[in-house]
Formats: sequence, C-alpha cells, structure tokens
Amino acid sequence: MADLVNIFNLVAPFFGLILLGFAIGRYKQLPESGLAWLQFFLIYVALPPLFYRLIADKPLSELANWRFIAGTTLATFCAFCLSFVLGYRFTKGDMPQSVMQGMAGSYSNIGYMGPPLILAALGPDASAAVVLVFVFDSILLFSLVPFLMALGGVEKKSVLATAREVVWRVLTHPFNVATLLGVLASFMKFQLPEVADKMTLWLQQAAAPCALFLLGVTVALRPLKSVPAEVPALVAIKLLLHPLLVWVLLSAIGGVPAQWVYTAIIMAALPPALNIFVVSTQYRVGVERASACLLIGTIVSMITLPGFLWLVKTGRITADLFH
Repeated sequence: MADLVNIFNLVAPFFGLILLGFAIGRYKQLPESGLAWLQFFLIYVALPPLFYRLIADKPLSELANWRFIAGTTLATFCAFCLSFVLGYRFTKGDMPQSVMQGMAGSYSNIGYMGPPLILAALGPDASAAVVLVFVFDSILLFSLVPFLMALGGVEKKSVLATAREVVWRVLTHPFNVATLLGVLASFMKFQLPEVADKMTLWLQQAAAPCALFLLGVTVALRPLKSVPAEVPALVAIKLLLHPLLVWVLLSAIGGVPAQWVYTAIIMAALPPALNIFVVSTQYRVGVERASACLLIGTIVSMITLPGFLWLVKTGRITADLFH
C-alpha cells in the first residue's frame, strides 16, 4: 500500500498540472495564438538548459553505451512501423495520415515530461539514459517523418533537398545543440560561472511545469468531434507495447545497467508527445487524429504509467527478462 501511495504522490503533480492547464484552457477560451510565446520559451529557453545540465557532469564513457542506444531506438522504430501499418489499413492507404499514426504510436513525451519524472522516480543516475533516449528517438522520428511525407507527396521536394533539411533540423534543434554543448562541457570538464549556473538552474526548474500546463491547454483548445476507430489500438501500442518492446530488446541485447533499463521502460510508457500535434499542424495532416491520440493517450496513461512505475519500484519488472 505504501508503494502505491508513493507512486501516486510522484505522478499526481505531473498529471495535476496537465489537468490544471486543461481546465483553465476550457474555462478562459483564450486564443490559441497566445501560446506561441510559451512554446518558444519552452523549446528555445527553458528546456535546453535542462538537457545541458543533465549531461554536462557525466563522464563520456557513460554516454557511449551503444547497446542501450540500439535497443531503445530499435524499440521505437518497431512501435512506429506497427502504428504506421495499422494507420495504413484504417486510412485505406493514405500514407501521410499513416505517418502521423506511426508517430502517435511511438513518440513519447520524452522532452517535456520525461526528465523531471524520471529524475524524481529513479534519481540522478538515470539522467544520461534520459538524454540518450531523447536524442536518438528524436533523430529517428524527425528523419523518418520528413522523408515519408515527401514520398507521400506532402512535401514537393527532391530526396536530396529533404535529406539536407532533415540534417539541418537535427543539427540545429535546440535540445540537440544543448546536448552537444553538454558533451563538450563533460569532455573539457567545464564549469559554468556562478551566475550562468544559477540562471540555467532556474530555467531548468521552470521547464516541467510550463510544459505540462501547455500540454493541458493545447488539448483543451482542440475539442474532439469524434474518435477515429484506430486510436485505441494506437494508444495501446504507445502505452503498453512500446515499453514491453524496450524491456524485451534490452534484455536480449544485455550489458545494460539495471537503472538504465528501468529508465528506458518508463520513458517508453510516457503518454504521446505534444510534438505529434505540432507536426500534424505543420503538415496539415491528421490534426484530428493527433488530437484524439494526445487526449486519450494522456488520460489512459494516468493508469498505465503509474502501473509501470509500480512494477519497476516493487521489483516485479527485473532488469533482465531472461534471467
């Protein structure tokens, strides 16, 4: 019983901030354009210091765990492929819609919700694993989506032009830039000056509450008219199958620290990312489906995410499935 209470106390503030944003978004009905500055603050100002600080004090040897990177990225790719195939079937061969379905079934809230939750649940030893999952899952998905959208006829660009754009977006993404700076700081054993250290700490602490509140408001401002038939299956892939795939693959590969295995499982069990809605809006494809997956996935994760945390915390999920 004590374990359940502790897990409730751990996750309740996160979902509480989402619900607060949802309630205020429904009550105030302010224009959606008003969220632009908050989104900019999160992506370009608050979250980069979080990723920098997570990685800057870690030894480089800890970051070069290619077994972990291979297992987690392959699990995300498998979840994407399954969701893509499911979407392709339900949309009767609509490739752009299917790409968005693939993203909805595989892309966790690893940027906004992942770091604060994992650090609170598993401690600072999990921080390097959090960053590696974020970086390589993001590289995978933000490489797949533009190429598949180009193949589907949404982007009228050549393969070479699409490749250049993908590489540029990956290299200049503020989270990846912050991670690279963190790696350089780790290599050079660089310490931020006291003023900069305090400012980045404050920004890091502001990131999670702002992000969760923004998620709630965004969902509130996109009311659902209907729920597409495939959404329950996509949510099941995202919240149940994805973390199980991570567990099986990391166990099969072996050589991964137990704390990192637990980190990867919980990261995969997180609800769908807000970026799914952002990308669908950018391409003007599957916006209603993205909203449905985001809303229903977030609601269902209020049960499934504490469930996985309980399994990890009580030792019912071992770090190695096969031993």
